[in-house]
Amino acid sequence: MLFNQLGLTAELLRAVDEQGYQEATPIQQQAIPLILEGHDVLAGAQTGTGKTAGFTLPLLQRLQHGTENRRRIRALVLTPTRELAAQVGDSVRDYGRHLPFRTAVIYGGVSINTQIAKIRKGVDVVVATPGRLLDHLQRRTIDLGAVELLVLDEADRMLDMGFIRDIRKVMKALPNKRQNLLFSATFSADIRRLASDLLNSPTEIQVAVNGKPVDGVNQIVYPVDRQRKRELLSHKIGAENWRQVLVFMRTKHGANRLATQLESDGLKSAAIHGNKSQAARIRALDDFKSGKVRVLVATDVAARGLDIERLPHVVNFELPHVPEDYVHRIGRTARAGHEGHAISLVCVDEHKLLADIEKLLQTKISNEVIPGYEPDPRIKAEPITKGRSQRPSGKPKAGRKKRQSNSARSRGAAHAQKHRAGRSGRQNPAYS
Repeated sequence: MLFNQLGLTAELLRAVDEQGYQEATPIQQQAIPLILEGHDVLAGAQTGTGKTAGFTLPLLQRLQHGTENRRRIRALVLTPTRELAAQVGDSVRDYGRHLPFRTAVIYGGVSINTQIAKIRKGVDVVVATPGRLLDHLQRRTIDLGAVELLVLDEADRMLDMGFIRDIRKVMKALPNKRQNLLFSATFSADIRRLASDLLNSPTEIQVAVNGKPVDGVNQIVYPVDRQRKRELLSHKIGAENWRQVLVFMRTKHGANRLATQLESDGLKSAAIHGNKSQAARIRALDDFKSGKVRVLVATDVAARGLDIERLPHVVNFELPHVPEDYVHRIGRTARAGHEGHAISLVCVDEHKLLADIEKLLQTKISNEVIPGYEPDPRIKAEPITKGRSQRPSGKPKAGRKKRQSNSARSRGAAHAQKHRAGRSGRQNPAYS
């Protein structure tokens, strides 16, 4: 189905055409008409399916045909990460370029004063992470009393990262009468409970099977000893001339270390994770997109925020603890109908993690041993500790216990152990 068959206005169709799109994806075909009709929607859609345009386009049209409200905030989009907020903000600006609406993107890691100044000038659409939005609400620098349309994007990830309390606090600042849209890659029991509290007689649509990667991803596992992963990765990048490679690690320290090691191998690399400043993260991502950086090493904070057109290779240097995160990671490639490659370097420690992923996928992933990198059968599996990367020997790095922030302590001991308070939202350290 073509976009011009979905009932969109001429201004939006012009913007879509300028972005090079003509045919709508399945999620867009189903979501856009329902949202235009004013329905609350519970939508199941994975990353890479075109879901952002699926709610951005009708959101803008609803505002276009709505009541003028003197530059008060009329639409709010909540996202789990800064990167995803920036991506959604770009989409709102791109598709709304021929409309008179102003957009503010609000997240932590940057000056709040700049955001306050922009809000005071008047904006129609706000895209925000929950933590920084609460900062504004507590400072009384933002008024959500005129919001007509609320979007929770990647709601399952927000729950994973401990944002449920923040979301409920935001809900109290919104008017009762509004349209609500909830997009999630999975429909867990927690998501169902949130939907029942948030949505009013929603229409449910699902275009993605839970736990299934998007079409076009060629997956393969390379068994290798833990100490030779970096050697094998450098070999594959060089021998097969991979020009743009996104590599996933479990932890921030591991990402930094691998990026440094790949640099020593002659591969221009950068790391991106939650401890990096927003300016550093943006710079690393821009350099990666432009080709200045060949390898971007990331933690799972990037798994749902990076939008890189035609990214050819995603590498799981370390398998994630949560099987669903594997699907989100490899969803960075094969976007918008293109093909991509998802490579996993799996050592003996990770056999259980691989089995869990294959159980979720309901299929075995192709397995290939690279000559010269055959695993040593004498090496025994060692436990993988959550929240820490392994040293080359497989032993966890010794060090001082990291002090909790005051805001985390205030949430209670049990909650603080699971979720870290941050200015951009309360993120689970294992995913930042």
